[in-house]
Amino acid sequence: MSFFGLGKAVTMDLTYVGGEHQRTATVKSEQGAMDTLALFTNGDTISGHVHLTPSSGKKVEHLGVKIEVLGQIELYFDRGNAYDFVSLVREVAPPGELSSAVSIPFEFSRVEMPHESYHGINVRLRYLLRVTMQRSYGNTVVQEFKYWVRTTGIPPEVNHSIKMEVGIEDCLHIEFEYARAKYHLKDVVVGKIFFLLVRIKIKHMEVEIRRRESTGSGPNTYNESETIAKYEVMDGAPVRGESIPVRLFLSPYDLTPTYKNVSNRFSVKYYLNLVLVDEEDRRYFKQQEIVLYRHEL
Repeated sequence: MSFFGLGKAVTMDLTYVGGEHQRTATVKSEQGAMDTLALFTNGDTISGHVHLTPSSGKKVEHLGVKIEVLGQIELYFDRGNAYDFVSLVREVAPPGELSSAVSIPFEFSRVEMPHESYHGINVRLRYLLRVTMQRSYGNTVVQEFKYWVRTTGIPPEVNHSIKMEVGIEDCLHIEFEYARAKYHLKDVVVGKIFFLLVRIKIKHMEVEIRRRESTGSGPNTYNESETIAKYEVMDGAPVRGESIPVRLFLSPYDLTPTYKNVSNRFSVKYYLNLVLVDEEDRRYFKQQEIVLYRHEL
């Protein structure tokens, strides 16, 4: 697998030792395009070759070549002040001359990558390999090669059902129940909704999956919510005593695990939001947090 980049005096390329068998992840870039990146998990060894070629075909003098593994968290309202939670470096070539193409091996053994890659509304957590050829007079050549990290979670030993009520005095009384409170990313949310009292005209009802991203801390905390999915449970007026089943597949949606206070920088939570709309387009809703985890890469 190869990632291609252009420097000023030197063309830089990077290949992983896994070659065609290297695991990959297809993820959406910040520009909205789909990128295919090398995929690693916590504790993996990252190794391969850096390929350097003089762009002009002439000799290039340099002060050494190094490669870094970086894990960074960057808050979009504080750009330029990335927090490095992983920072490893290898000097892979001493000072000298580059007169022709050369391939230099590198290896970082059992790299600790405790957090997943994440691109959110106000924050991104990214991993990259940075290759630097030091040169005099400010002509240093730097190229970054991004990769993606996912980690698997441990299935919960206890996974209770969720039971809640929605009520408007003398008008509406609904009970709903979901089979579990914790789900893996390919799971199915199964539940039932019971109408115990219906004196308002319900037009339709839906279940939403909502993601809430919290960044910063204290008075500088920013919360952003977005609706990831909508599932129409019912279209039309229910009657007293009616029971409506819910069956919502998670796999089609772009979900991440729940992230709790990652490096004291951000959190990501998920909610099931039950929404009822009456004939006058008034909305009634009840929200319940669920926990998501990854059971496979």
